[in-house]
Amino acid sequence: MKTPVRLAVILAAAAGGATAIASPALADPAHHSGAVFVATDGTDGNAVIAYDSALHQRGTYSTGGKGGVLNGSVADHVASQGALTLDRAHNLLYAVNAGSDTLTVFGVQGDRLSKLQVISTGGAFPVSVTSHGNTVYVLNARNGGSIQGYLRLGSRLVKVASWHRDLNLPIATDTGEFTHTPGQVAFTPDGRRLIVTTKAATNAIEVFDVDPLRGPSTRPTTTVEDGAVPFAVDFDSAGRLVVAEAGPNAVATFTVGRNDSLTQVSSVATGQAATCWIAGANGVFYASNAGSGSVTAVKDTRGELTAQGNTATAAGSIDAATSPTGDRLYVRGGATGTLVAFTIGHSGALTPITSVTVPNSAGAEGIAVS
Repeated sequence: MKTPVRLAVILAAAAGGATAIASPALADPAHHSGAVFVATDGTDGNAVIAYDSALHQRGTYSTGGKGGVLNGSVADHVASQGALTLDRAHNLLYAVNAGSDTLTVFGVQGDRLSKLQVISTGGAFPVSVTSHGNTVYVLNARNGGSIQGYLRLGSRLVKVASWHRDLNLPIATDTGEFTHTPGQVAFTPDGRRLIVTTKAATNAIEVFDVDPLRGPSTRPTTTVEDGAVPFAVDFDSAGRLVVAEAGPNAVATFTVGRNDSLTQVSSVATGQAATCWIAGANGVFYASNAGSGSVTAVKDTRGELTAQGNTATAAGSIDAATSPTGDRLYVRGGATGTLVAFTIGHSGALTPITSVTVPNSAGAEGIAVS
């Protein structure tokens, strides 16, 4: 089990860790549509850079806000998952601006973006955003953490004051800040609950019921995982929670009960260092290991997990995303600002396609794929 101090050392070491996949194409990326969007998190001005599926750069779009850096972070400046979120149904992209406490709304047309709105997040240092239907929630990381909800009206957001909830987490301001701030907010697939991970702040996963009119429940139901450092989440086809746990460097599945309590179904170790991010496709989940510069493939069979091996990515592997068709995986390498593309085989095996260096983005997080 990794202590928060040990985790911080591993993440710092990731800056000089694994070797990135070579940039020349290794597999044929032709005949694949879609776009990849990544944030730069620049402290003097945040931007989203758009690529096609073969990682040819298509455009750079200012968010109108600033990025930020949590104390102690090296490869993961906002230490979160979900800094960019794509609403495919409404052709919208949401981007957090940690350094200016704002959220940017972009319209999406293929690989082109148009900035529509910049709105306050109602808290300090936003790091994650999630959407479902006509509602959007953002997670603020500093000052004990909070969530803030919005109603989507067409292509604009309206902040609803009564949809704000303080998390009241312990506040860390030293070099351990980045391991002690909340990591992600995510809607469950049915939109009835919000999941918040607290990482090492309380080693807990918090579940809020969400009413479409009244917003989140006044208080969350909290499941504590001693020493687990729950960082990021995804969901399997049955709606089970799939969690990347940085403490034991493991992936775990949970069911969400009617009373919002979590029951663990399975857990499997990655055998890697700093397992913090998770993305899935076709029953296989890929956990990013920042301290090892790798992703671990984990097969989910009705909630039971089996590790299927590790694949090198780039130094400081951080957040990742799969294509809607489930045949591509894109992984960010935070230490050097690298973006790596893989094809996903029928068994879930990864084959590298190409990699690029995202301009001015070392340590940046936020990725979405259309």
